[in-house]
Amino acid sequence: MEPDHSAASSESPNWRPKLRAVDVRPVMHENEAYFMLRDPQQLTDEVLLVPEALGPALSLFDGSWDALQIESILTMRYGLELPPGLLGSLIKALDEAYMLDNANAAGVQAQRLTDYRNAPHRPPTLAGASYPAEPDVLRQMFDLYLEQAGPIQPAPADWPGLLSPHIDYQRGGSVYAKVWKRAAEMARAAEVVVILGTDHFSPLPGSLTLTRQSYATPYGVLPTDTAAVDALAEALGPEAFAGELRHLGEHSIELVAVWLHHMRGGAPVPVVPILTGSFSEYMAEGVSPYTDARLKRLVEALKTVTAGRRTLIVSSGDLSHVGPAFEGAALTANDKRLLQGDDAQVLDLLCDGDDEGFYNALQRTRNSTNICGLSPTYLALKAMGPVEGERVAYDVCPADAGETSVVTIGGVVFERV
Repeated sequence: MEPDHSAASSESPNWRPKLRAVDVRPVMHENEAYFMLRDPQQLTDEVLLVPEALGPALSLFDGSWDALQIESILTMRYGLELPPGLLGSLIKALDEAYMLDNANAAGVQAQRLTDYRNAPHRPPTLAGASYPAEPDVLRQMFDLYLEQAGPIQPAPADWPGLLSPHIDYQRGGSVYAKVWKRAAEMARAAEVVVILGTDHFSPLPGSLTLTRQSYATPYGVLPTDTAAVDALAEALGPEAFAGELRHLGEHSIELVAVWLHHMRGGAPVPVVPILTGSFSEYMAEGVSPYTDARLKRLVEALKTVTAGRRTLIVSSGDLSHVGPAFEGAALTANDKRLLQGDDAQVLDLLCDGDDEGFYNALQRTRNSTNICGLSPTYLALKAMGPVEGERVAYDVCPADAGETSVVTIGGVVFERV
């Protein structure tokens, strides 16, 4: 959907602009530093480049200040005096791109949600960009990854779950191939698959976001088990659909769903897709996520709706995100070695099936290495019950051109104990 610039808001002079939960990333363009803003809910396909020097201004778009107050704060706090009209132009550009939380964006969002729900399925939004859209080409690529993974004995079909990355296939193909090759019989035998995926853009900590829409892949459609979703919604309440549109732009479920579909030879299977938000609020309070009754209700409802069916529970989550690309210091070779040691300890806790130990280890450092798979993996462990894991693969992937930032990823399969 292209922005309708004629519909831009005409707010009062004391309007306090608030940035929506958009994807903000530092980028270089023509040797200049910018912040790239992209809307994960895809109210628009437009991407905005904001000069890095205006970063402090973006940080003040939280609904607390009007334009005059923002300019004053920029001058007093940051020593930044903007040319006349620049702040207004920035606000106007954000408004026209539906990136501000206001009536202008709300109207488009409502229409976009209606279109999403009425569509025959959720399209594979990364097909043709991040991976091939043509099924034959995609099949060849995945089969090559699987061949390069070498001989791996498939785990028993009744093992209950796995941890898969959701990084792009170009960087994570080796780990994807090893974990899904180990889980091949698990995927083929499943009668229902629960996919818990990181919700990277939820503004609400601890959010649990459902959808009744089915996920499509280049191989066809994986039908959402709407009866199961409705039962979960009854347990969670109507807020479980409040951020449903994030399913459209979020990649975490899509990238594992494509691998699931591939390992099943294109055969469909009912899926229960759930986006899980950050646990930062629980960490700040120093409490277990399971003190939140909503999470308990989700896990108990999952056990009920999957009872009597061979169920595969997939956690779609990457591990650490560190370095300048994630607002941290540049990593040295020694830093990377230490990071691998930290990740190994985390994976050991997962393989012990220790959900609270896994959480507590990250809570002690406030998740300082930004493990984005925390919430889906914690909930997957709770939903599977007593398990032990087997570490199948691990890799350190570059996250910037200078390789001073990295994303680490791992693959684990779980058996019941």
